[in-house]
Amino acid sequence: MADSAHIEDRPAPHLPAGVEAPAGLIDAFWEYETALMGDDLVALDRLFAPGEDTLRGDAGGLLIGHDAISGFRKGRGGSPQRAILRVEVRPVGHDAALIVAVTAPLTGGRGQQTQLWRAQTSIDGAREWKVEAAHVHLPAPAIPPSTWRVVGSPLVTGAGEGPLMGQRVAVKDLFAVARYAVGGGVPAFLDGAEPATSHAPAVAALLNAGADVQGIAQTDEFAYSIAGRNPHYGTPPNPAVPGAISGGSSSGPASAVAMGQATIGLGTDTGGSIRVPASYQGLWGLRTTHDAVSVGGVLPLAPSFDTVGWMTRDAATLRLAATASLPPARQKSAERRFAVAPALTALLTDEVRTSFAAAIAELSAAGLVDDLVEVDLGDIDKLFETYRVVQASEAWGVHGDWITAHPGSLGDDVAARFRIAAEISGETTALARSAAMVAEARIGAELDDRILLLPSATSAAPSATADSAEIETVRAGTMRLTCIAGISRKPALSVPVMTVATATTDTAPVGLCLVGPRFTDLSLIQIGEDFAAALA
Repeated sequence: MADSAHIEDRPAPHLPAGVEAPAGLIDAFWEYETALMGDDLVALDRLFAPGEDTLRGDAGGLLIGHDAISGFRKGRGGSPQRAILRVEVRPVGHDAALIVAVTAPLTGGRGQQTQLWRAQTSIDGAREWKVEAAHVHLPAPAIPPSTWRVVGSPLVTGAGEGPLMGQRVAVKDLFAVARYAVGGGVPAFLDGAEPATSHAPAVAALLNAGADVQGIAQTDEFAYSIAGRNPHYGTPPNPAVPGAISGGSSSGPASAVAMGQATIGLGTDTGGSIRVPASYQGLWGLRTTHDAVSVGGVLPLAPSFDTVGWMTRDAATLRLAATASLPPARQKSAERRFAVAPALTALLTDEVRTSFAAAIAELSAAGLVDDLVEVDLGDIDKLFETYRVVQASEAWGVHGDWITAHPGSLGDDVAARFRIAAEISGETTALARSAAMVAEARIGAELDDRILLLPSATSAAPSATADSAEIETVRAGTMRLTCIAGISRKPALSVPVMTVATATTDTAPVGLCLVGPRFTDLSLIQIGEDFAAALA
């Protein structure tokens, strides 16, 4: 709640000489400020203009429409407390005014808030002031805790020469970085962890190629999620879709790259943890062929599916990171033969299905997917269940003892997944492993070394205010797409070439995913570049 000093120490508004503030405006401004500090959502909703054209912007992006702004407020848990130091008022006619307030956050620094107010007539004839547009500027934290666990300038210096000179890497908090402990997105786990004595091979490969490690970035708890919402550290921002989740579990590296705080996000992908945040934030993201890049020094989740990969803002940087890390002798060229699976496209939202169909049609018109067939990969629900059982059983095998010894250390969503995992019997796991081997063989035979084309996620990024049930529904749908690469141990590339409309933007990104034959990782990037050029 707002403290008494904030309420009583109201600076007098400053106006041009001879100009008076319109009647009722200043009272409305202070009513809004009091509601903001008290997190009075009803009053805040009333004081913002209704309709689809109301605007609110900050460093995280632009929200458009009263409902989108209201949803953002509900999800943030209150505004940072502050005092108002100065208020500048500039009337625009009799019915509108611009107010600029200089703010002093209680955490230090200075901020600024700019609001466009307009008088409206209520249904009972009263004159009411409403905010039509607002922009908020706050002092940027030195280390945004929702994105980064620790940052340096840089944290670790690279070789000083090589193809990755000048590149800055955000390392997911699963990889060993010498002198730092691995936290796995769980504070209690971090508290008991010892500093690493050497770099994970995937980290060392980038450093040896000249890149610097900018810092260690956040992950979902034990990487057991694709949402990006960590109950301990918060949800990293999604600059591509303001007010939406970042996607996970490589959430911190993805957001760091999307916001320009790093150029390469080093992550892992077990069930979509690179492809989903890349899709949600408009990044290039590569899940490598299983076993193509060492997972030594990486905190595991499900070793049968765990892979290393990278997220970047452009294909050229992704190619450099992949080339520095993938053993060249194992890489091979992918034939430009393609497939789509109707059973997978049936899972998409209408908007994503339409965008995907349009992308395929445009690529066909450009002569890039002349050899395209439909394939039947089997019962997708059974494939997902097979994947889920093996993943869950292995996750409990890796983390079960620690979780049992540290009750209450995990947030509700991930804790619930581990409780289910704990109940899976050895017999059920053995049957699922056998089914996975059969499924891998069937997928390989059906695709016959074709590249499977599908969206990287069933939808654009959901709202950060979505409840756990909605997030779980989205997760289950998307993982029916992403599990195909996991079961078949194939590489999968997310290319940022599709967009759909959401409540907050007309251009929410969705990745086009290319699932190729094993060890065609570098070849997929070249094909993805050609696709991106055709769809630009």
